[in-house]
Amino acid sequence: MKIVITGSIAYDYLMSFPGRFKDAFVADKLEKISLSFLVDSLRRQRGGTAPNIAYTMALLGDRPTIMATAGQDFSEYRAWLEGHGVDTSGIVEIDGEFCASFFVNTDEDHNQIASFYTGAMAHAGQLHFADCAPDADLTIITPNDPGAMRAYVRECKAIGLPYIYDPSQQTLRVTGEELCEGLDGCTLLSLNEYEFSLVKEKTGLSEVEILNRAGGLVMTMGASGSRLVVDGQELWIPPVPPRVLAEPTGAGDAYRAGLLRGMQLGAPWPVAGRMGALAAAYVLEQFGPQNHTFTRAEFVARYREHFDDEGALDALLQEESGLPTRATSEQTPLPVAV
Repeated sequence: MKIVITGSIAYDYLMSFPGRFKDAFVADKLEKISLSFLVDSLRRQRGGTAPNIAYTMALLGDRPTIMATAGQDFSEYRAWLEGHGVDTSGIVEIDGEFCASFFVNTDEDHNQIASFYTGAMAHAGQLHFADCAPDADLTIITPNDPGAMRAYVRECKAIGLPYIYDPSQQTLRVTGEELCEGLDGCTLLSLNEYEFSLVKEKTGLSEVEILNRAGGLVMTMGASGSRLVVDGQELWIPPVPPRVLAEPTGAGDAYRAGLLRGMQLGAPWPVAGRMGALAAAYVLEQFGPQNHTFTRAEFVARYREHFDDEGALDALLQEESGLPTRATSEQTPLPVAV
């Protein structure tokens, strides 16, 4: 299964605030907020939802394809991604533009306040699967230029390409109508618990009504784990406690990467969800969304150590040894977008 990842390509500017954001807000003055947070550190990292997902999928043995737009400052980033096993042939550099920028401040409770500058991402709507990824079997539509996200949804439906709809950070920006269009017929709706509440509020739909339109639901819930509603089942996936908690940026992207790789290998849904949970833990242990590393053998060993699920990831080890993979029949085939 060839999975194509769409979404932002950005440089992340990660800041740490030595306090709690909530202590700075005055309850009866929220209509006029004017605040400045003095931070202890600032680091520039490679980021963006599409490369973050692709990087972890590459660690897990795939060669994922990214379809996205980048700026004139992308050449070194492209070489780095290619060197780590990511196919960048679907990335188009826009002359006269710079890569998008993500500015995020994290407090000591790991709450975050962020801003995003679009840059070259504003041109993402110019790309088409028919040109950049004609052999895709599945795509994930992650936060991007809102117009591009809507265009990708429509193209997927027109050509019958199954897609995972993941509005995530753009849930606040897009309209209820756009959200309804995206989730109608998607293979999975993917977001975090708060974003799912926003989707319900903006669309006026209940969870039951959403699930009548979408093929399934993937909801991450931070330290509480994650929830999958697929094939008429509700699955609760426990989190993998990080060995050290460094910084949360990109953990959700790594979760999606683990889940996608599990789907690609034909793993049962509980195993695919646990792969996502473990991939997220690796990101939480490092500062930045692409600074973690592991071999597939190390990933499988840690999976078995935490979940006590002997043999669940044989496909990953077989790939490590160059042997053919063994798909299971426990996961329902992907539906085609309509």
